[in-house]
Amino acid sequence: MKKILLLLLGISIIYSCNKTEKSNQATVYYNGDILTMVGESPNYIEALVEKEGKIVFTGTSYEAMQFAGKGHNMIDLEGKTLVPGFIDGHCHFANFGGQAIGAQLLASPDANVDDIEMLISVLKQWNTPENRVLTGWVFGTGFDDSVLKEKRFPTKHDLDKVSTEFPIMIVHISGHFAVVNSKGLEQLGINANSKDPEGGLIRREKNSNEPNGVLEELAAIPFMLQAIAPKSEEALIKFFEAGQDMALSYGYTTAQEGRAMQNQEMLVAMAEMDKYKIDVISYIDYMFVDKYMTSKWNSKSYNNKFRIGGMKVTLDGSPQGRTAWRTEPYLITPDGMPHDYSGYPAIPNDSVLSSIFEKGFKNNWQILTHTNGDAAVDQLIRTMKPLKDKYGNEGRRDVIIHGQYIRDDQLNQAKDMNMIASLFPLHTFYWGDWHKELIGDSLVQKISPVKTALNKGIDITIHTDAPVALPNLMRVVWTAVARTSRSGKIIGPDERLTPYQALKAITIWSAYQHYEEDKKGSLENGKLADLVVLDKNPLKVNVEDIKDIQVLKTIKEGKIVFEK
Repeated sequence: MKKILLLLLGISIIYSCNKTEKSNQATVYYNGDILTMVGESPNYIEALVEKEGKIVFTGTSYEAMQFAGKGHNMIDLEGKTLVPGFIDGHCHFANFGGQAIGAQLLASPDANVDDIEMLISVLKQWNTPENRVLTGWVFGTGFDDSVLKEKRFPTKHDLDKVSTEFPIMIVHISGHFAVVNSKGLEQLGINANSKDPEGGLIRREKNSNEPNGVLEELAAIPFMLQAIAPKSEEALIKFFEAGQDMALSYGYTTAQEGRAMQNQEMLVAMAEMDKYKIDVISYIDYMFVDKYMTSKWNSKSYNNKFRIGGMKVTLDGSPQGRTAWRTEPYLITPDGMPHDYSGYPAIPNDSVLSSIFEKGFKNNWQILTHTNGDAAVDQLIRTMKPLKDKYGNEGRRDVIIHGQYIRDDQLNQAKDMNMIASLFPLHTFYWGDWHKELIGDSLVQKISPVKTALNKGIDITIHTDAPVALPNLMRVVWTAVARTSRSGKIIGPDERLTPYQALKAITIWSAYQHYEEDKKGSLENGKLADLVVLDKNPLKVNVEDIKDIQVLKTIKEGKIVFEK
């Protein structure tokens, strides 16, 4: 009887051990370059242990195996590189789906629309009943007049060659212009009697008041959101999932909707349906804050991986589109504009802008302000600084978005105001040559002055502004390090970041911008296991090779959500 009891006890102990081993969900990552992003210089560890979605150990491989316990999972990195999940300093996540699904009108090297003939051809191929039913429009995104062989905007006459039966809308790579065909103008109710809205412009035919199909800024943006809005729940889900999958393929574990308007409804609907695989933070356009900021989504905590982070205010337009508001005239003015044209403000009245900002301060909302031209930055400073003095600035992390033409004296004032600068060095590749023609060689060397800002002690991030460009964060890192234009010219060599600084700008520094540095942005114990596996180490390859680095895996809170 005693032997039987001992045998049963032994079986019980073995079963208990096996059960414990099987229930051990710890995962050890090892045998690669594991870059923590902790500290001012690169810091590597041999192994990382993830359990229940969090990082629970970092250190040597031997210690990691001991810490993880029996029955843990093992992921051999096979010499690849593990870094924290990517956090874009500024993008428009709600529009990723349109970029992923619509006609792809980007120029080389991202696509092949380098002239208007190819643009028409691509739109004709996309114009199918299956595609039109999604929104009711033929649409495409990413055309770039500065790169097109014709060096002009397409017009309604070009798009009428695709179709006069169905409405067509194409969105400029800046996201600040749209072009529609004759049917599209009719559907939008825009005609010779239509007035230009404040902060926008309806371009006209020569010697006539008839619209030519090109819409600028606030004459375009509200219509863009309407035209490229999915018309059914099935289409909505298709758009969302296509955009999210694209983000995952580029290593996003946190994305930003940098100007939520009507598309906030889609983002909320997807959260309620629990469709998010990554975290998404929405910033509500100032015209919609009364509608959305009182909702449960306005929170420091995520609900089904979605939350509202604050308010967005846009003060001017696009520098490559020449609607950024400058203190000096452009050297090349748009068709029909006078020689002293210098762009224009989105909110001309300072008192109106001050009241918008004051609403943000009264409600303690983080404020993101789009400013490209230096006149727009001047307006930001003179209207926001008195409010920081009045309401206090402790704990605020207000952000200058883009700052393409920001001046050195303005950076000093931004430092005094404790502003974060999310700058846009991607421009040096896509439009560096064009900027040189627009503002001159000496000024172009200072566009997106990330290193100067950093040297002044300003907290910085960098961003894609996708779908302005593809949400390819490794290309963003490359442009910040290389600052090479399409033609191979170096644009502002003194503004180059190191590869490590550029990586910090899309990891720990961006986590700080979003008030999430205690949970994200570096590989440290207690933080979320938001991870990216890269095929090469950006710190160990030639600079020119950084842009070609591939994301092999994206891991959100320990779960693989993308694998190449």
